[in-house]
Amino acid sequence: MAIARPIRMLGLAAICLWVFFLYEVFGPAKPAPSSKIIDQEPLLDYTGEPEGAPLWRAEKGYGPGAEGTNRINATLLSLVRNEEVEGMVQAMRDLERTWNSKFNYPWTFFNDVPFTEEFKTRTQAETKAECKYELIPKEHWEVPSWIDEEVFQESAKILKEQDIQYASMKSYHQMCRWNSGLFYKHPALENTQYYWRVEPKVHFFCDVDYDVFRYMQDNNKTYGFTINLYDAPKSIPTLWPETVKFLAQHPEYLHDQNSMPWLVDTERRPDHNMKANGYSTCHFWSNFEIADMSFWRSQAYEDYFNHLDRAGGFFYERWGDAPVHSIALGLFEDSSKIHWFRDIGYQHIPYFNCPNSPKCKGCMTGRFTDGESWLMKEDCRPNWFKYVGTG
Repeated sequence: MAIARPIRMLGLAAICLWVFFLYEVFGPAKPAPSSKIIDQEPLLDYTGEPEGAPLWRAEKGYGPGAEGTNRINATLLSLVRNEEVEGMVQAMRDLERTWNSKFNYPWTFFNDVPFTEEFKTRTQAETKAECKYELIPKEHWEVPSWIDEEVFQESAKILKEQDIQYASMKSYHQMCRWNSGLFYKHPALENTQYYWRVEPKVHFFCDVDYDVFRYMQDNNKTYGFTINLYDAPKSIPTLWPETVKFLAQHPEYLHDQNSMPWLVDTERRPDHNMKANGYSTCHFWSNFEIADMSFWRSQAYEDYFNHLDRAGGFFYERWGDAPVHSIALGLFEDSSKIHWFRDIGYQHIPYFNCPNSPKCKGCMTGRFTDGESWLMKEDCRPNWFKYVGTG
């Protein structure tokens, strides 16, 4: 039976709109405004404190315990093993010296086994702030029931042959899954909004004299980073295809002011984009992140994580929390709500964030790495600066 002409026209219009949507989302990246294109290392310029709303200082209201009337619901957060106590103490000592001794935000430590008395005693000795020691619920840490053990072992073997680091360590896969979509569901964080993630053995170099959590809140920021890298494409070959599937099901979650060009760039590392099936592999290095957990608790992120979790890539591949967090932020959040903490001097071997500031000691201004020269190409900050800016 012939279809009436108006119906045919409506159908054609619907098809055209869908093709236009796909082109807008996955088509060539739009040229960046010239003001966002960076010709030199921004950290070589003088680095001051961030602009925006007035910064909160530690003159009053930040004493330990009940004296901390100006502190907001935030915590320093670390997933750490008992045997990593030396590295944790060193990282705490750095961050307490440069920042937290002034603001006394609590520390919350997580482990999949109970913390030892030695760990508790030594870490509490490094701070006047409250320390909490939390056990991860088994249902949050165990391998989910839909993961096939034989497929995992075979996949891990293949990834190891491809020189993918930690591929054969089941605990590493569990850690990545927990950091991606479960840590903020722990009962201990139920009433906490902001966190600063701190890992063992990291270094902090610069005095920070303002409340970074208040900065995030007062300036409506969702996420803060220091280092921006490329990932190993062989560790995440189906992460972007699964993301594309999810977006096809939920186009309403894509933010109008997203960071898509950063996620799909093909110019600087075309081989990465090709091997990762459309993803540049650029990501915020999440061993440092200061973030608002409201984003992870949103319906968009909850649905996205559940989609990825069911796809199995946390175990059959080596999907890390860094690319998962970064893709979600790049798609579902306004890029202006993502902040580069250029003034926080930081190192996680082998990469640095070293500002040009008299408040910094112990790292070379503008240095990205002190490792082999080939590591320089792992820096994806130029793409972020190009497409989004240095704010």
